[in-house]
Amino acid sequence: MIRHIVFFSVRRREDVEAVRSGLQALGTIPHSTHFEVTLNTKVDLFSNAIDVVVYAEFQDEAALAAYKAHPIYADTTSKVKPLRELRYSADVVAAPEPKAIRFA
Repeated sequence: MIRHIVFFSVRRREDVEAVRSGLQALGTIPHSTHFEVTLNTKVDLFSNAIDVVVYAEFQDEAALAAYKAHPIYADTTSKVKPLRELRYSADVVAAPEPKAIRFA
């Protein structure tokens, strides 16, 4: 499984909701097994620069590639990009679930 995590900071505070709601359109793309867009709670002691977070899970790299190739992805990017300041993205392979330990 691939975990896709994207962090956004927004240029103007008044555009945070527009970015959040705009990114929610990505959830209509059928290739993810889990998708959410959330606002950063900004309770970190050292940095609160991130405003919006996209978190999605994909079965494999092919599903993630299909998601990024979908027309809704390009459309959403064109609407959100002018409103954002920074975008950081990470695609990581999830560790396999640990096997249960059985005691005799």
